[in-house]
Amino acid sequence: MIKKYIKNKISKKEKIWCVLIDPDKLHFDDVDNLISLINRSSCDFILLGGSLINHEKFSEYAKLITNVSTKPVIIFPGDNQQITKYADGLFLLSLISGRNSDLLIGQHVKSAFKIKATNLEILPCGYMLVEGDNLTSAIYISESLPIPKDKFDIAAATALAGEQLGLQFIYLDKGSGAKFTVQNEMIKSVKQVISIPLIVGGGINSQEDLENVWNAGADIAVIGTSVEKDFNNIFLFDKRSSKNEL
Repeated sequence: MIKKYIKNKISKKEKIWCVLIDPDKLHFDDVDNLISLINRSSCDFILLGGSLINHEKFSEYAKLITNVSTKPVIIFPGDNQQITKYADGLFLLSLISGRNSDLLIGQHVKSAFKIKATNLEILPCGYMLVEGDNLTSAIYISESLPIPKDKFDIAAATALAGEQLGLQFIYLDKGSGAKFTVQNEMIKSVKQVISIPLIVGGGINSQEDLENVWNAGADIAVIGTSVEKDFNNIFLFDKRSSKNEL
């Protein structure tokens, strides 16, 4: 079980990192190559999701990836069409940083019976978009305002409210293509008030970035754009020093 795996690693004070794959940005013929590299890395699991991809194409990608991956595959859905049985788990995202009711509950209602028909492990997650220095796809598509990057108290209160509502994960995200990571002070402020796992993504482009978000309090770090640009960049984040040692 994914939740058990995460809980066990956190109890041992071990950090977790994963790769976010957006099928919109991955050619079908490149899937085997990318997953082969991920399999050889110390990456803990794969997130799969995008902003625009349709259900049929999403399922096709998910089936291929799960067939060749030795890592658990978790759906990170952009909308209710990105649900498929070809995965191990599902981050059931509720956009608690915004006031778009469709992303708080509307999309969930539309996909509830579809999810029930699968064997996916459901991971309820409070998703919080954080203001960056550029307009990311996540912010644009969500049609909601992100949390201002200097409002650490609002971020902490929002995350705490999410936990009190029963959500089991909090995800702080600057979105795909962000130039910089979520500020360390915001990560620390959120981590201090919640007891559930904290995920941080967006703008993690180097080992230094990864270590910074971990040291600030992230339990799980998500790598996306860097690996999209160059598959071999996955080894920049590997806990082992080079791909030659794998």
